[in-house]
Amino acid sequence: MNGSLNWDWDTEEKLITDTNEWKDKFPIIHEFVVSNDGEKISAIVEIENKKVTPCINGKTWETTYERVWSPLFTPDNQLICSVLQNYEWTVAIDENLWEEKYDFVWNMTFNHDGKDIAVNIKKDNEYGISLNGTSWKNRFVEARDVILSPNGKRTATRVKTKRIATLDIFSFAEKVLTIAVDGNAWDKKFLGLWGIAFSSDSTKIAAGVKLDHLEFTIAVDGNPWEETFLQVWEPIFKPGNNVVVAPVKTADGWTLAMNGKLMWDRRFVQVWGQRYSSDGQKIAAVVAPEFGKWTVAVNGSPWKKTFSDAVLFPVFSPDSRRVAAVVKQNNRYTIAVDGNAWEKDFDMIGEPVFSPNSSTVAAKAEKNGKFFVVVDGRVAQNGFDNLWDPVFSPDGEKLLIRCIEDGKYYRRVVAVDEF
Repeated sequence: MNGSLNWDWDTEEKLITDTNEWKDKFPIIHEFVVSNDGEKISAIVEIENKKVTPCINGKTWETTYERVWSPLFTPDNQLICSVLQNYEWTVAIDENLWEEKYDFVWNMTFNHDGKDIAVNIKKDNEYGISLNGTSWKNRFVEARDVILSPNGKRTATRVKTKRIATLDIFSFAEKVLTIAVDGNAWDKKFLGLWGIAFSSDSTKIAAGVKLDHLEFTIAVDGNPWEETFLQVWEPIFKPGNNVVVAPVKTADGWTLAMNGKLMWDRRFVQVWGQRYSSDGQKIAAVVAPEFGKWTVAVNGSPWKKTFSDAVLFPVFSPDSRRVAAVVKQNNRYTIAVDGNAWEKDFDMIGEPVFSPNSSTVAAKAEKNGKFFVVVDGRVAQNGFDNLWDPVFSPDGEKLLIRCIEDGKYYRRVVAVDEF
């Protein structure tokens, strides 16, 4: 995180708030969320008579609402949420409300710096997207998701172009699905559509589409690849250009395809969750070399070690040389790095976090109802009531620990070598 350069990395411990005191003040406290810099903790609380509002570090907003949903801290540490007031929904950003009001809002999304915020909206029984408080001029009979471009200036969603009545089984066989970009729908329609992705320069959009009952492919800006397949999963763009890569199923099995052409010689029982390294030279994906055996393949070469239950999205190190992933074996979770799993396993574990120099991997983990920080497989002695993902300092020598211990929320900075 670029903003972490300005965070406090010198103070070893701050007691931000005692959440036990919140319990004495509020009859209902919902799930806690914390800011990236660890300086704030928030939850939606009920004041009285079913009036609710966000509470940050023990202090509530001045205004109360009928409902408050989906509180999130943006990368620049602003609290955003959707609020219902006088039977109208809108978005609140640190107590400042958008002027536009809606029948409903959901799927709150922001870009990498948190400056641009988009949501799905429902207004007068029609659906669309609002970006930074300005909704699309065109709305549709259905809109399911929000995809925000990397530059934060464009939005897209899957839309239905025809209202289908309940139990109308024949209309379900019609091509009524497409993508609307900035409020304008593609001309071409499809039987099925999923996995919308923007290019890194925010100029192009790709998605998986179903052409008929037996043919699947990828559409880019509404134009399907010439090649079709037995099935496809979500596409991604290669960093820095408009090349599209997606998992595809052929008669021989699953592999990756780039702009319609097969990339890997090897076929697998399954391929999904592909991710590029930051330099664009490597691509990793979750693969199943055999039925019931999962692992990660990098540039088509799978790790030797496989796992029986699951492997989640691969994560590249900043230098693009290493890959880590959450793995599950015999109903136990751990982290595998470059094909080697940590010896300790857990009830649950968070996504692996690489240090800036790529040498160290950290994660939060849960075991027997307690949460722990784990660094390169070494488990910290102290367990917490709640814990959020650890964050490395810019020099990689310290970890920011955001935790609740005995009901008290602490912000702690710990040297990595202490683990």
